[in-house]
Amino acid sequence: MPPIKFKSLIVIGLALSGCQSDLAMVADTALRELPRYPAVQQPDPSRPTPPSNPPTPPSTPPVETVAEKPNCGADLQARLKAPGANAIPVACSLRLSSSDVITHPLVFEGSAAYGSVLDCGGGTLDVSAGESRKQKTAVAVRSKKSASGAWDAPSGVTIRNCRIKGFVRIYGLGENANGETMKASSRNPGHTAFAQASAPRNIRLENVSFDAPDGIPLYVGPGVTSAALVNSKVGGKSSSVAIYLDAESANNTISNNVFGISTESRELIAIDGSANNRITNNTFEHAENGGIFLYRNCGEGGVIRHQKPQYNQIVGNTFRYRSSFLAQPAVWLNSRNGGRSYCFTDPAYPFGSSASNRDFAQNNVVRDNKLEGGSESLIRNDDPTNDVGANRATGGW
Repeated sequence: MPPIKFKSLIVIGLALSGCQSDLAMVADTALRELPRYPAVQQPDPSRPTPPSNPPTPPSTPPVETVAEKPNCGADLQARLKAPGANAIPVACSLRLSSSDVITHPLVFEGSAAYGSVLDCGGGTLDVSAGESRKQKTAVAVRSKKSASGAWDAPSGVTIRNCRIKGFVRIYGLGENANGETMKASSRNPGHTAFAQASAPRNIRLENVSFDAPDGIPLYVGPGVTSAALVNSKVGGKSSSVAIYLDAESANNTISNNVFGISTESRELIAIDGSANNRITNNTFEHAENGGIFLYRNCGEGGVIRHQKPQYNQIVGNTFRYRSSFLAQPAVWLNSRNGGRSYCFTDPAYPFGSSASNRDFAQNNVVRDNKLEGGSESLIRNDDPTNDVGANRATGGW
């Protein structure tokens, strides 16, 4: 195995940083001796060359035509509606009424869940009484590893018209990017393609209302593609962020939602090594701790991050600030750039975050956003390849 990179850190302060779990982790944000990057990192990303053509916004991925699964049988419906908190697999379509309250976590796993539709009809999924984060996960859409070692991924799952007192997790190789499976895969140059082929795709949440019990309402895990949250409300409290788009995920859509959720100290949406996403026409009611941050969590958990947070479209959103005191950016492109101690824990391979700890948030589009109660300085960009313009501020500070 190649040697672990030498760590050279001078710790002069600690800051609360967001890792890819619901628990915030403490990491230094101190000044450090800059690592001597290998030649493959050139040219210097701090002085990039502007592109000859402007960045092209990602097109909306075509909606996959899915044959809806038959309705769930009476036995399964009775189990789901009975009191209890044990997880129940679902591989069928389920329609609830507005008076229904489901306290069981629901699991849509593997290709067996293809075409499943959960229509709550205004009913409630309530797992907020759970003691752990897993017990508070109301819906998990996840891949399954087969006996042959191949990953069986779900697709075409729809969740709509639900009140969710809990969390939703969508994931393939791991719930987050820090597991052993991700670590092993990240040693290979084709890691991004493998992670995406192994993860759920075309998972849609529409007209749902989150009441988060102090955690991340929606976590889009490594490699997930074409997931969507549309026409929904995100409320409650989070000790971390509201939505996490994890490493190697892509082509996801977050549109026409209202974020009334409050966070302890972090931004509302984290784009961590995720690309080609569309975040459009949303309203962020409490942006004081930050709106949308783009970065790459270099080396966390010893996992090499491959994909860069590029070609994302952040357009037509409204960020509301009620106070200018210590207000964080509405959009921050390249928000970390190696400013975490774990950036030096992945081994020395000639690709991804192992070759460079920089974020490389480039060729993104940030346009036509409104900063109510804020200033234009709340959009932070240090790379000319990003298309930033026509954003309006009404705060006067």
